[in-house]
Amino acid sequence: MYDEQQKSDRPTEPPTGPSAEQAPGHGPLAGFTVGVTAARRADELGTLLQRRGAAVLHAPALRIVQLADDSELLAATKEIIDRAPDIAVATTAIGFRGWVEAADGWGLGDDLLTRLRGVRILARGPKVKGAIRAAGLTEEWSPSSESMAEVLDRLLEEGVDGLRIALQLHGEPLPGFVESLRAAGADVVGVPVYRWMPPEDITPVDRLLDAVVARTLDAVTFTSAPAAASLLSRAGERGLLDDVVAALGHDVVPACVGPVTALPLQARGIDTVQPERFRLGPLVQLLCRELPGRARTLPVAGHRVEIRGHAVVVDDELRPVPPAGMSLLRALARRPGWVVARADLLRALPGSGRDEHAVETAMARLRTALGAPRLIQTVVKRGYRLALDPQADTKYGDGDEGRDRAGDA
Repeated sequence: MYDEQQKSDRPTEPPTGPSAEQAPGHGPLAGFTVGVTAARRADELGTLLQRRGAAVLHAPALRIVQLADDSELLAATKEIIDRAPDIAVATTAIGFRGWVEAADGWGLGDDLLTRLRGVRILARGPKVKGAIRAAGLTEEWSPSSESMAEVLDRLLEEGVDGLRIALQLHGEPLPGFVESLRAAGADVVGVPVYRWMPPEDITPVDRLLDAVVARTLDAVTFTSAPAAASLLSRAGERGLLDDVVAALGHDVVPACVGPVTALPLQARGIDTVQPERFRLGPLVQLLCRELPGRARTLPVAGHRVEIRGHAVVVDDELRPVPPAGMSLLRALARRPGWVVARADLLRALPGSGRDEHAVETAMARLRTALGAPRLIQTVVKRGYRLALDPQADTKYGDGDEGRDRAGDA
């Protein structure tokens, strides 16, 4: 599990126009667009992605609501001060700090810290340990995996029958955690420090969902389970759930910071990619391998052409391409070397009408964007094709299409 929410960021749109073009030494994510659903640390994640060349679409799927005035948190704090627990489990740094700050605001801060000094404290990860030590306390143990599952295993192995355990909650579900402790005989006191709520402005989320369905995003990052659940819930409200699930299952990479974050997606049958270490840096490094590895690379007219999300790399030079041009190029790349009729290309254009002249206009702009007009050949009265190098012929089909291609050579 990863504590992801810290501060919000304004939406960062994909770059367009000449300013989007990068030098030949482009980053591994250049030409790809990545959605960010985080509310906290979104600027940090977005910066990491942009430094590697990605365009970022930020749509916080949740907002964090602090509970400094919440009666539940006040009641739990008083209960712990009045009757000390045997064990306290701190799950997030921001949550633990928020608890201490809220107690200070009620004039109970010193009493709370005094009580916790005599308690065995378990910390989920290094950031939580830092917050504990900053409060003048010392943790007894922290799992190397930073996993709440490992915390649960340790508690159950040691035995919790008759013990009182304070659990700092943080808005995310802890499947089976509390239930397992209570089943083993523990008295669990939940400490609800903050909650997740839907974003006040749902427009960025809707924009991200539309981009997922349209496949104009190459990946979506998730750093908390509630964010993933919230995005799917909003998709359901708009009648887009099946389309979103289909896109995330095949064309748009769902990248999760850890296995708990992935649970809402997996419940819908969506396979996710996850880094080995539950951190933003490894998450970005994973995308740096994953997205270029999925890009289509073809030998065309003596050039090496790599088709990315909103750009094409031609002989190591990044060439941004308009959306309509990318739609045409993808349609051609699905049958490299074969003739694709204008009518088929017209259907591939987003929002296209019935005028095939739109194909000619978009094709002219595509050729200009690619900087190598001979990559795409015009077959008179029939359509267009990628000028696939002859040595690549045998890899892409036979039969009627093979005769069709040979006749146009």
